[in-house]
Amino acid sequence: MEPPSSSRLWASLWTFIKFLPYFCGLFILGLIKGILLCPWACLIMAIGISALILGLWPMHLIWTYYCIIRTRMVGPVVKLLLLVAATVILILWLIVGIPGSVLAGLLYGFLAPIMATFDAVGEGKENTFVHCFVDGTWSTITGSCTVVRDLKDMLFHSYFSIMDDLRLQTPCGKPYEIRLLDIPGALLSAACGLILDVIMFTLIAIYKCPVMLFKGWKRLIQDLIGREGPFLETACVPFAGLAILLWPFAVLGAVLASILSSIPLGLFGAVVAYQESSVVMGLSYAVSSVSIFDEYTNDVLDMAPGSCFPRLKYRKQKNEDSSHGGQLSKPGSFDKENQEGKKPLNRVTSFKNSMDEFNPFKMLDHLFAECKRQGEVLVNEGVITMKDIQETKSGKVGSGVLNVGLPAYVILNALLRSAKSNSNGLILSDGTEITSDNRPKSTLFDWFFDPLMIIKEQIKAENFTEEEEECLKMRVLMVGEPSNLKVTLPHVPSLNERKKAEIDAFARRLQGITKSISRYPTSKRRFDVLVKSLLSELERTMGGSAPANGSQALRLRGGIARMLSQKSVGKTANIMDEDPEAQVARKALTP
Repeated sequence: MEPPSSSRLWASLWTFIKFLPYFCGLFILGLIKGILLCPWACLIMAIGISALILGLWPMHLIWTYYCIIRTRMVGPVVKLLLLVAATVILILWLIVGIPGSVLAGLLYGFLAPIMATFDAVGEGKENTFVHCFVDGTWSTITGSCTVVRDLKDMLFHSYFSIMDDLRLQTPCGKPYEIRLLDIPGALLSAACGLILDVIMFTLIAIYKCPVMLFKGWKRLIQDLIGREGPFLETACVPFAGLAILLWPFAVLGAVLASILSSIPLGLFGAVVAYQESSVVMGLSYAVSSVSIFDEYTNDVLDMAPGSCFPRLKYRKQKNEDSSHGGQLSKPGSFDKENQEGKKPLNRVTSFKNSMDEFNPFKMLDHLFAECKRQGEVLVNEGVITMKDIQETKSGKVGSGVLNVGLPAYVILNALLRSAKSNSNGLILSDGTEITSDNRPKSTLFDWFFDPLMIIKEQIKAENFTEEEEECLKMRVLMVGEPSNLKVTLPHVPSLNERKKAEIDAFARRLQGITKSISRYPTSKRRFDVLVKSLLSELERTMGGSAPANGSQALRLRGGIARMLSQKSVGKTANIMDEDPEAQVARKALTP
């Protein structure tokens, strides 16, 4: 980094000094609001979360035992271990959950008003003086209620969805069972690995914490003088200055995190010993994990590569490069040799914009906005009926057209759009393209994005016709077994058995992805809003007569499916004369 000129240095310091009173005033105002609202937010969250934990705990206990006993995925020994582990987890949940609700309420009620006060003076805000006092007051109270509601959805909706999968899922082969003879060696490896890793990780973290402290201070001060990095935005200068003062606490937290990470890494030696059926391999992993941690910290702190600790082979497979001696390749941000000849990265133009450009929450907002838009179209076409809405409102987990089929239908349209455009990523309805370069950097998002890219390439390779795409869309939308969907699915004579099996496989995979999305707490709340919107649209479209006539709704859907099937063979000219159900559909769709 080039040293800044003296005029730029004094200008930056003068801007920082001028902003200090402004920052102090906002901080004091947010502090006052936090002190006033903290008890109320804490009261709402403590009472609501504690009531949910205590009220649902007996049901969670009974249903967890029942699902573990009834599952066919594992054998008797694994079931016994799962029952013991579930008992420990449920007891810890009861002990930790209630005090944790009080602590979470205190933190949220105190910090939310402070953050809202500073956010009120952000870019694009109007009437900032009023927003400084108003923002973070009522929103903190409603936010506390939203947290309780999301937790309720997780403990009720998501929990039963996951447990039903465990209970009803059938294994592809034999049920998974534990080899009892390998258990003693695995326990020995876990004990030795835990002792070794805790001691060595602690010593390495303490040895390198001064390096992290002074290198961090140096980088933050350089950014402060040069107005780069977190000091780029004027509004972020006080927070970044606070980061300089609190950097020792960040270093202390990193040391504690390193010590805590040694526990699962040390216990993982039991997994290695069990998988390889060798105590020696488990102990070798315990020794090698110290070397891995040492190399990783060297890379993070930009120290000399490599490690002075031995790196032993802990896997029997010969193709595992990371399981034996050798240096870890340094990440691109620290590998200077690999950076030569490459185009330097541009500085971020805005710290706020870089954070808000693409994130999983915005992608979730877009998904539900598309579900609402395309759902209203399907309601007007008679494809989504009152029965589907009532099933979703009744709380049928993972079996509704709205909470599983409709999101899968939206995602399928995006995949088809991307495949036809030969896109390397995913093209949204507004023309935005999400690729591996600009996608949200989140592990949770990767779990969904990578499988979708594989499905997109497979759809492109299949080269479906227009009629086959319509059949695939209906199969994705109508949740259920293929044998139960003959009435609703369009009949396409060109489909052979192989194509039908491929369409069913694509539909099941997309529905499985959206079923996982529906388990997240915020998703259930958004689905409730979507159901209300589609219900009002259905009542407006049908004039309130559809709920009283469920058979007409089924006939309407069957008529539309038959219209699609007859369109595929060029028979739309005489639908009205040959199919009375199609006549009902056409009359309902005709404005």
